[in-house]
Amino acid sequence: MATKKFKCKVCGYVHEGDKAPATCPVCQAPASQFEEIKEAKKGLDRDSNVYTIIYAAVMVILVAVVLAFTSQSLRSYQKKNEDNDKRQQILRSINVTVPANEAEAKYNELIKEAFLVDANGQKVEGDAFEGEVADAYPVFVANVDGQTKYIMALHGTGLWGPLWGYLSVNDDKNTVYGADFSHQGETPGLGAEITKPAFSSQFAGKQIFKDGTFKSIAVVKHGKTAEGQDYVDGISGGTITSQGVSKMLFDSLTGYEKFLTSKE
Repeated sequence: MATKKFKCKVCGYVHEGDKAPATCPVCQAPASQFEEIKEAKKGLDRDSNVYTIIYAAVMVILVAVVLAFTSQSLRSYQKKNEDNDKRQQILRSINVTVPANEAEAKYNELIKEAFLVDANGQKVEGDAFEGEVADAYPVFVANVDGQTKYIMALHGTGLWGPLWGYLSVNDDKNTVYGADFSHQGETPGLGAEITKPAFSSQFAGKQIFKDGTFKSIAVVKHGKTAEGQDYVDGISGGTITSQGVSKMLFDSLTGYEKFLTSKE
């Protein structure tokens, strides 16, 4: 057992033993005048606030480092999956559906050219697939059964979040060949139905221009029409999403108008 230390409060004498002496051998003070000398704890006191703060800070940093490392390690796989999902969407706009593991090969087989154009229809520098250039519009040129199809990107807003998609036209740059739409958070069974072929297949054969004038394609309530332009039926119960798609088509295709009317 470790020996304890007791200090006389009168003269400062230090006694070592299991308990204080009956009287101080120096000043004769009684045992009541002795106090035990407590040894300072070595290292951090685990019951202290300082220890708690340091421990929490170390754990937060450690977890952050692990998460950052994991995210960085998985980023290449995530990017590959994102790219293949995008390739699948582009291919669906020309009525070609393939699983994710075949998307890259099929995309490379059918997409013969990809470039960016500005609002004047002129090609500009940049990566069409990444589409990161401001005020530029990606164009994908496909060869389907020996025929040229032009694919354009669409971006808009639905009821709960972003909408996007791709629309392809024949080599007349006017008649729609196919379409594909996606969303971030539209309501399942309602607005989310824009992703289904029952909706997108309606666009085939519709025309963007009427009598040489840009009209886009309207999305209307079932039984309604759009005077002077081609239209498709909207989603039952998904009015705001349908309106979002209609606006997305007009706004996005407006950026391609000069390209579509060019003879190049």
